Amino acid sequence: MQIENFKIFADLVETKSFSKSAKLNGITQSAVSQQARAMERHFKTLLIDRSQKQFQLTREGQGVYESAKEMLHTYDKLLSELQEMKKVISGTIRISTIYSIGLHELPPYITKFLHDFPSVNVRVEYRRSNLVYEDILHNSVDFGLVAFPVKTRQIEILPFRNDRLVLITHPKHVLARKGEFKLSDLDGQKFIGFDPDIPTRKAVDAIFRENKLEIDPVMEFDNIETVKRAVEIDHGVAIVPFATVLQEIKQGTLATVPLKGDGFTRPLAILHRKGRVLTPAMKKFIEILGMDLSGAVKVS
Repeated sequence: MQIENFKIFADLVETKSFSKSAKLNGITQSAVSQQARAMERHFKTLLIDRSQKQFQLTREGQGVYESAKEMLHTYDKLLSELQEMKKVISGTIRISTIYSIGLHELPPYITKFLHDFPSVNVRVEYRRSNLVYEDILHNSVDFGLVAFPVKTRQIEILPFRNDRLVLITHPKHVLARKGEFKLSDLDGQKFIGFDPDIPTRKAVDAIFRENKLEIDPVMEFDNIETVKRAVEIDHGVAIVPFATVLQEIKQGTLATVPLKGDGFTRPLAILHRKGRVLTPAMKKFIEILGMDLSGAVKVS
């Protein structure tokens, strides 16, 4: 048995999917199935209960999985320590992030990171928030970036920064002339929102409930770019993170109005799987984000 066999088996157990395990390891679904059967022949015992409709391990399979995780952790730790001894900063960092962070928050950090560490590759996937958590749990990526992070038993949350939420309008909209606005000013306005399952939408809805406002969006979209385009053609107003509209403000295609009061912020966080061995490249990436490994944001 080679270390790759145990990795494929561990990925299969965690994703409960032959196709997902195949994708993670760059092999075919048939190859994953063959690897699982090869392990069963090697250990002379059934590892997967094939009598069940859903993926399920036998008792022996659970034991092999737990031992495989220990071996993989030790192996990853050894590789990381050897890289640190040789002062090598290389490899690939895989990131799963929601659109607004990936398009508007992350680019300057990645630019600096690649400038400082040109031997490292960075791959970014844009995903809905719930899929970012799945990617972390399935070890499909090294880091995830989300807004309004949700505590999850197997995921480490490192606070990143806070976005300020602002109202955006067409530059000639009546609310654009206000220095700031009260939430009650939204009464009677056409409001454009994110889809109901998106964390920023849930947070905005909570703000409305706390202020006893009943706002029903006239349009709902699953990403920040479409929301902005709808506001640009004056189909309504929206509440979005300030960092996502800097370019439109500069170009004069959108106007922003601050919300009166406190608490209108969007916390961002970086996620990784608990117990994950961080390579030197991963540690440097966290440092570039202005954080230390305890999750505290550095003050420069």
